[in-house]
Amino acid sequence: MQKFTVHKGLVAPMDRENVDTDAIIPKQFLKSIRKTGFGPNLFDEWRYLDPGQPGQDPATRRPNPDFVLNQPRYQGASILLARKNFGCGSSREHAPWALDQYGFRAIIAPSFADIFFNNSFKNGLLPIVLPEATVDQLFSEALAFPGFTLTVDLERQVVVRPQGEEIAFEVQAFRKFCLQNGFDDIGLTLRQADKIRAFEAERLAQKPWLARSMVA
Repeated sequence: MQKFTVHKGLVAPMDRENVDTDAIIPKQFLKSIRKTGFGPNLFDEWRYLDPGQPGQDPATRRPNPDFVLNQPRYQGASILLARKNFGCGSSREHAPWALDQYGFRAIIAPSFADIFFNNSFKNGLLPIVLPEATVDQLFSEALAFPGFTLTVDLERQVVVRPQGEEIAFEVQAFRKFCLQNGFDDIGLTLRQADKIRAFEAERLAQKPWLARSMVA
């Protein structure tokens, strides 16, 4: 998992409430057994005017010119500005995968659905909760100023506006530690690899019959 320390990025404002996970990555793309390749189909039904299917070349499709991520001024955005209850709906982990693989590193919103919020941290995506009035101000600035960027400093737990004003946010200490070090659940477990190997060796020495294979 990619480490998150300080990130400065272009902001894309998605002015919709209750964006659910089926909108983030539609159900037909969940057939893949891989954990990669979901970025091109992020917000698929909103980004394209024609229906999409797994394996389609995005270059052959008709983009929706009115959708925020298709507008030239937001190309390359890596911070998503959203409204309340972002990520509601099903528990599919593919939703943060798709956002991350599109290029987003952080999402700012007044509130998130609980499961999506947890899944985001586990996949290197930082969800930031800010007061609704503050989010409204950021929407106004992002819409008014092309090229509007924000800096997210996870160590200091602040979002920094272009003029230098800092907006504090809360993040649970364990989640912060994992993001800063790039540890997903597997990475956390592998930190104890030496202890795991030592335990297995001791167990095998005490109970050698566990190593014998069963013969049908």
